[in-house]
Amino acid sequence: MVTSIKGNDTSTFGGNIDVPQIVTDAPTARAKVGSNYTVSPSTWTKVQLSTEDWDTNNNFDPTTNYRFTPTVAGYYQVNGNLYGIAATSISRTILRIRKNGSVETSRVDLETSGANAILGVSDIVYLNGSTDFLELESYHQGSGTLTVVTNLTNLSVVLVRAV
Repeated sequence: MVTSIKGNDTSTFGGNIDVPQIVTDAPTARAKVGSNYTVSPSTWTKVQLSTEDWDTNNNFDPTTNYRFTPTVAGYYQVNGNLYGIAATSISRTILRIRKNGSVETSRVDLETSGANAILGVSDIVYLNGSTDFLELESYHQGSGTLTVVTNLTNLSVVLVRAV
């Protein structure tokens, strides 16, 4: 649906323009790590997003699969954040968004020495509204485990355009 601004519009848009309707009831969810946990190096690990901040359409599973499965087809803005603390230095950390088990987008942090991993990954992803799902996954290289930190590690998703 399109809403038009007509008549004597004096804005910088100038004259008659079409403005897309703002979606106010779009599905959105945000889940985060509920408590700190450790992961081993050199192993891909699904981020355990066990606490929901919100889930307006009951699309996020915080107990079994830690994934977002929408019921509305469209394009979704997806943002993932990871904050991890290592007892020893880490040389590389990767955070990625997976769609249906395949890599959709990833972010690599190359760090020659240090004990913290702070990464963000973002993309717009098409989801069919019935069988597609999204997960957040991490990986690190180093000599010890990485503690994934609660509240600062999260995944947020919002529908930006339905189809």
